[in-house]
Amino acid sequence: MKNSKIGKSLPAAGPSPDVGGQLGQHAGAASDFNLANHFLIAMPAMKDQVFVGSVVYVCEHNDKGVLGVVINKPTDMTMEILFERIDLKLADGLRMPIVNEPIMFGGPVQDDRGFVLHTPGAHYSSSLTVTDEVAFTTSIDVLEAVAAGDGPQRLLVSIGYSGWRPGQLEDEIGANDWLTVGADAHVLFDLPIEERYTAAIKLLGIDPMMLASEAGHA
Repeated sequence: MKNSKIGKSLPAAGPSPDVGGQLGQHAGAASDFNLANHFLIAMPAMKDQVFVGSVVYVCEHNDKGVLGVVINKPTDMTMEILFERIDLKLADGLRMPIVNEPIMFGGPVQDDRGFVLHTPGAHYSSSLTVTDEVAFTTSIDVLEAVAAGDGPQRLLVSIGYSGWRPGQLEDEIGANDWLTVGADAHVLFDLPIEERYTAAIKLLGIDPMMLASEAGHA
């Protein structure tokens, strides 16, 4: 992955202007077709190089569009490096395995900001509860809690997010760019990064090798 552009000021406290306009705005969706808490799985013939081989977790889908996070493309930054750059120090005696976890490339939108998928629990200043197992937070207080030893036990931090204007993702699905399947928190938080694409496809009951074979004969 490319080098991250994140600086000491990121993730910024509070939501970004674009994300802030979407968080919590579920009412008034254009249709019953709602992909929140679904995985988008890039088809082998995906033309957009940014998303080739990607699995995207959809956090929100409403009349303003779709917001999601790529969950299987690590950057060269770890949580430890991120803590250093935003001046967060681990609590005395606290050394968690999570500090060695890589930061994901969440998507091309606002790729100089941090975003966090995590298990719900504590209240954070700018957070959306997607399900009983997944929340999406754009404020720095969730990382402050992690550094203090009080943060969520399962989390995924990304630089940037993925966004689609109203109707855009539906068009891409119609063009066979994406497969969709209900998300699984185990795949999202627990599986090794390199296994997430195959595991997401298997949620559909599809043999990944058959999918690749079909694409090769398209």
